[in-house]
Amino acid sequence: MTRVGVKRRGFFSAVAVGGAASLASLPEKASAQPASPKPSAVTPGAGVAAAEAAPPREEPVVAGRSGSDFMVDVIRQIGVEYVAAMPGSSFRGLHESIINYGGNRQPELLTCLHEEISVAMAHGYAKVAGKPMATLLHGPVGLQHASMAIYNAWCDRVPVVMIAGNGMDATKRRPGVEWMHAAQDNAAIVRDFVKFDDQPASHEHFAESLVRGYAIAVTPPAAPVLIMADSELQERPMADLPMADQPTTVPRLSIPHPPAGDPAALAEAARLLAGAENPVIVVDRYSRTQAGVDALVALAEALQAPVVNKLGRLNMPNQHYLNQTARARALVGQADVILGIEVVDFWGTVNDLRDLIHRDEVHVAKPGARLISLGTTTIPMRANFQDFQRYQPVDIDIVGDGETSLPSLTEAVRRALGADRRSAIDGRGDKMRDAFKRSQDVMLTSATYGWDASPISLARVCAEIWAQIRDMDWALTTGDPFFQSFWPQKTWKMEKVYQFTGGPGGYGVGYSAPAAVGAALAHRAQGRFVVNIQGDGELMCCPGALWTAVHHKIPMLTVMHNNRAYHQELMHVQRMADRHSRGIDRASIGTAIDGPPIDYAKLAQSMGMWAAGPVTDPKDLGPTLRQAIDVVKRGEPALIDVVCQPR
Repeated sequence: MTRVGVKRRGFFSAVAVGGAASLASLPEKASAQPASPKPSAVTPGAGVAAAEAAPPREEPVVAGRSGSDFMVDVIRQIGVEYVAAMPGSSFRGLHESIINYGGNRQPELLTCLHEEISVAMAHGYAKVAGKPMATLLHGPVGLQHASMAIYNAWCDRVPVVMIAGNGMDATKRRPGVEWMHAAQDNAAIVRDFVKFDDQPASHEHFAESLVRGYAIAVTPPAAPVLIMADSELQERPMADLPMADQPTTVPRLSIPHPPAGDPAALAEAARLLAGAENPVIVVDRYSRTQAGVDALVALAEALQAPVVNKLGRLNMPNQHYLNQTARARALVGQADVILGIEVVDFWGTVNDLRDLIHRDEVHVAKPGARLISLGTTTIPMRANFQDFQRYQPVDIDIVGDGETSLPSLTEAVRRALGADRRSAIDGRGDKMRDAFKRSQDVMLTSATYGWDASPISLARVCAEIWAQIRDMDWALTTGDPFFQSFWPQKTWKMEKVYQFTGGPGGYGVGYSAPAAVGAALAHRAQGRFVVNIQGDGELMCCPGALWTAVHHKIPMLTVMHNNRAYHQELMHVQRMADRHSRGIDRASIGTAIDGPPIDYAKLAQSMGMWAAGPVTDPKDLGPTLRQAIDVVKRGEPALIDVVCQPR
């Protein structure tokens, strides 16, 4: 049979040279999208309808501003455009004020189906928009639901502004659920992984705390903050307060400048880098803006030094010849000076710990290599949750925001480079160009393996997507690229900071889908085409995020990486079985998502989303993608279920 579609070597060769790759003209299939069934309309009885529409009879209608109206003014003052929330009674006053007093504009309320979705959406949004979204959480139960997403944002150092309802005055709680949904110290649930929290006792206190919290959240190193909104403060009419207790103004927001590295320390680091024979730059959770990407390129080119991107962010254009990420271990092993910029795990960069019964250390860096650290990874730090990784001594430890400090470091390097070093540096650049080309050739060859296989290879999936979007202003919002074997990072042309914003931070499952929706919301304002390559098990933790995308008309293309298993955990069970010489044939028990397999297209369709699949034949992928892309271009989300190979 003749197969048409993306030609494997032709496509990938075009990627390597940055040229155009095209798909052959493919016959369009009739859409498999079924017509959405019309929901049945059930009219409640007249008595029920009247009861729902009327205010409670036992109290008069309140005229004038409530405390929650003032709180909305504070939220507006700090420039929050969106508030994500699953409804909860402990913040019913704020909810009502946002939609009526505030007119549901700046901020606009985004309806979510789980608190974890609310916070993960805010996580994804902030990484693209460069500013936080707010979330409303319902007392201790909502905070517990949201805790995994908060931990992800903490580990990823991303700002999220959270407001949690709480009933502090025990004499004002109705019997039953209002006691179960209140806490003396609600923030204690998450205090180990937020940067700041407060329980305001007055409206003025709330205003100061929220403004202060916002500034703390966005100042590098960024992180989530949590402010309580007492139910009594929300619901009490402002006119009932004594004049002395009535707030008159909202404090002005002042955001501190990011901390920069010490100039003397930067100059010392520059001298080491300028005199090195084999310097290596390692970057991780570094770039926030395009200026940060450009600054890294400038430093690398000044030194003609290879860059290893640990992909906490985009950091370095992937088609730049100095991006030598594919050769990371060899380069670190040869380096005489290693500069780590916002590297979360410096110990793991220069060492390894093998996964054996008796875990032994392997020193990757050669003895005597000089280590320089620049970043804010050590602040803030908490003791309980061990996201700070193993301690690594360095020769020069510069505490300062990487993006803020890098231009000064580059200037210091240029001053330190004498004329005698120019020819050596130029020769190093030539070697890097040759090495980059060889790495690309190896990668392109490996990408062709299993090109026509079913289940479909991830390299083929990513190639088909890239062929469709490469001429658009696109962005990839997928979670941890490790689970796609880094194929988009290897084969797409990534050079803009927003095209990839990094993984989940804490590696908590459930991040990817809601974070993609939040990121797509931020991209929507810029008219970008958003792609999310979505893990199957990961989606099932927070599938309701798809409904929020449909409800709020957030356009994005979700392509399911459906390998019908928790494959990472499958491999762990296989490792244990192999260790005990028991065979790996039973490792799918407890790890497979099969028997029956989940139909993700029908799942998405049940929430009103255009969806197709499962796609099992690679020749069908291109036509199906084109149908889905047309839907997204109309301003709607779409999903394609693709049955894929594990990695």
